[in-house]
Amino acid sequence: MNESGTPIVQLRNVSKKIGGKTIIDKLSFDVPRGEVFGFLGPNGAGKTTTIRMMVGLMSITEGEIMIEGASIAKDFEKAIRHVGAIVENPEMYKFLSGYQNLLHYARMREGIARERIDEVVSLVGLSNRIHEKVKTYSLGMRQRLGVAQALLHRPSLLILDEPTNGLDPAGIRELRDYLRKLSREENIAVVVSSHLLSEMELMCDKVAIIQNGRLIDVRTVKGDQLEGSAAVVQLEAEPSEQALEVARSFDESAAVRSGKLEVALKREDIPKLNAQLVAAGIQVYSIQATTKSLEDVFLEMTGGDQIA
Repeated sequence: MNESGTPIVQLRNVSKKIGGKTIIDKLSFDVPRGEVFGFLGPNGAGKTTTIRMMVGLMSITEGEIMIEGASIAKDFEKAIRHVGAIVENPEMYKFLSGYQNLLHYARMREGIARERIDEVVSLVGLSNRIHEKVKTYSLGMRQRLGVAQALLHRPSLLILDEPTNGLDPAGIRELRDYLRKLSREENIAVVVSSHLLSEMELMCDKVAIIQNGRLIDVRTVKGDQLEGSAAVVQLEAEPSEQALEVARSFDESAAVRSGKLEVALKREDIPKLNAQLVAAGIQVYSIQATTKSLEDVFLEMTGGDQIA
């Protein structure tokens, strides 16, 4: 069993070339247990290509993908047994009930007891409708049934490519809530790609931003803000010119606008600036910070490219 501190997924300098063109360029990142890891990128950035390589649907040109210590390229069967995935929309037998669908998939794998089927049905919140035909299910319910199917064999990694596609706001919220619940209660890693930035901000513990097949950054999401993100801080301080001088030691572009001092700071630097202002004998009347959202950071890093 994987130790809690060891990443479930490790990508090391993964590249993919098709017809001489580099689609993925030396991608490296880790996904730990018990976290929802988001994958963001503009159109054609390489998100789906990376996910296809992670589940063995596409070969790796260079580098290595390890899942629970096993290489997808060299030891596929050992690596893939730890994975549950929905890469396209989940395909179900619509004239069978949800339960019959799960029973059918359970028979394809050894060691899946009926108790496990009941467990995953409860986990994804389908207990009340599981014996009804899938053709009566909403799109959101089919997504949940797909996740239940992907979880039957107790994977340590769940991969979902654009799972919110076609869902209404209530369905998206349901999906978000139970993916967070899954990662914690089952202690698994969940990798999600999506173009809905606001949802990723609420759903994920970390987000990786890629552009043109390259990793731009991996950010930790804390609540509704990104760790390490600069905040635009407005201060009311007198005398303002002296306060501006102190602020410029933190941010050269600091300026006084409409009587307030504006300075871009990392969250951890806000108390440091305040302490320096007070030490310099400057009166500080108010401090207000507006943290950049994931959308702000994404657009800044990708130059405003469209999202896929």
